[in-house]
Amino acid sequence: MIYIGSDHGGFELKQKLIESLKKEGHDLFDEGPFAYDDSDDYPDYAEKVCRKVLETEGKGILICRSGHGMVLTANKFGGIYASLCHSKESAARAKKDENINVLCLPGDFVDFKCANEIVTAWLTTKFDSSEKRMRRLKKLLKIEENNFR
Repeated sequence: MIYIGSDHGGFELKQKLIESLKKEGHDLFDEGPFAYDDSDDYPDYAEKVCRKVLETEGKGILICRSGHGMVLTANKFGGIYASLCHSKESAARAKKDENINVLCLPGDFVDFKCANEIVTAWLTTKFDSSEKRMRRLKKLLKIEENNFR
């Protein structure tokens, strides 16, 4: 299951991605907002998506103007590995190398075509579970365990 959320800065892009992902047959759940509201706050939607990702071991997509607010909020949750991606290459690398489970997009800096390519690359790339990658993720987990008590 893919959970998606945005603030007002990513609302339009989120709506387009939802339509595209559903057409491609992905199981998708919209965590809001459901109407444009320029006074909403990105942490509210990042929290909703991240809690669902953790509960279900699903995937998340978060969108705000720069993407920075979403990635900062998402990475406050133990077990969430979020990255801001501007290209399909960066999304594939983030999945292959770090096995990110939350993709953050900058609504002001990518158009729908680019965002769709980024999401597709992230969804279709497999994690490289080689010894080197697993060693690094174990180190991240240890840091997480020490800091998210």
